[in-house]
Amino acid sequence: MGAPGFRLDSAAPGTLGVHGDLSFDTAAAAWQAIESALAGDGTVNRLDLAGVSHNDSAGLACVLAVIAEATRRGRVLQAVHVPAGMQALAQVCEVDSLMG
Repeated sequence: MGAPGFRLDSAAPGTLGVHGDLSFDTAAAAWQAIESALAGDGTVNRLDLAGVSHNDSAGLACVLAVIAEATRRGRVLQAVHVPAGMQALAQVCEVDSLMG
């Protein structure tokens, strides 16, 4: 499910895996797909980014928006296996503490 170059899986219990491109071209569709998947599974508490092959500031914004929306709904959602490039971008933007 998801945008071209982007897909989700829920192979691990409590975890939503993100795979492929999480960038300007896919971020809006990715956000919608992730939100939809989270709405359908109240047990997910981890967003596993190990499968992200490319990301940019829009991908980071997507992840932060998903975490913020989960928090707003009273859920705890933690980003795990955050790619080094996304971690570096989050640190430069001083939002790394928001990654969960």
